[in-house]
Amino acid sequence: MDSIENKLQKLLEGNSVNDNDDLCDFTLLEQNEAAAAKGVAPLTPSDYVPVLRETVTYIVMAVIFNNHGEVLLMQEAKRSCAGQWYLPAGRMDPGETIQDAVKREVLEETGLEFDPKTLIMIECASKAWFRFILTGDIVGGELKTPAQADAESLQAKWVKDIKELSLRANDINPIIERGRIFYEKKEPQHPCIMPAIKRHSKLLLRLIVCIRQKSSNRVHILLSEKTEGHFPMCEINHRKNLHSTLRTFMMDIFGADVPPHKPHGIVSVEHCGEPAGGVNDGMCLTMLVSFRVPLENVFLIDKYTWFMISKDLGDRLTARLPKNLTIPLNVIR
Repeated sequence: MDSIENKLQKLLEGNSVNDNDDLCDFTLLEQNEAAAAKGVAPLTPSDYVPVLRETVTYIVMAVIFNNHGEVLLMQEAKRSCAGQWYLPAGRMDPGETIQDAVKREVLEETGLEFDPKTLIMIECASKAWFRFILTGDIVGGELKTPAQADAESLQAKWVKDIKELSLRANDINPIIERGRIFYEKKEPQHPCIMPAIKRHSKLLLRLIVCIRQKSSNRVHILLSEKTEGHFPMCEINHRKNLHSTLRTFMMDIFGADVPPHKPHGIVSVEHCGEPAGGVNDGMCLTMLVSFRVPLENVFLIDKYTWFMISKDLGDRLTARLPKNLTIPLNVIR
């Protein structure tokens, strides 16, 4: 069994850990019971199961730049937006990994072979909608021309100024800007992080909550002591936005008056999807959260405890707190 520090190192590197879904500390059933105790009618069935294209939607998107700083765009063929331009993107198919899905979409829509290197943003909305945005390198293929137009796209091209084109939607503007910042690396960025291949049957949010103890000046992390020590984990309520899930979970851990804290972003994504059939259509997002007050001022409820990590690992962890050193999470309301 991996030690807590080994698990923390794995998560900071974007890898998976061997914790299973049964270690979930705050299930949908428990969330619904807590809501009912306050007189609020639950919105989400306690037995919700994520099934791709039925009860959960995963979108992949690629933002790719060439050596001239041009971004790869494709021209839509769909009747509703025919002729307009967009980043290569599309829904994942049952049984696909995130990596396989984004490679397929780029090839189908642009004619180019894509080698994804890292996630650069994750977006989510209520009703279990998630978009995984990756960047990487083109390693082969030929740019799709109008003569090769099909149901996937009319053509593709490298674009210097997207303002010259009619876009399908302006939501790709901040995504392209985020991709350009990562590509140019004019300021520190998170390491390359790819989705870790691990099966999940639920939509889960795992927290790495860190805090500094004033008396020792050492970094501590939050652990759940439910059956065995592990990072706190809750089910995502897909009828609400993810900020709401985080807020409810933090209140379950720390009480109604949660001390000042900051969510920083995502450090790992676990998903597999193989084999197809619905039982593996869940995933786990690991989010980094830090407290702005010392440990001595924060009180826990029930089954949680603080664990002091080594000074070197504490330094590595706090080095990931500044902007852009985790994968940005854009919660669409």
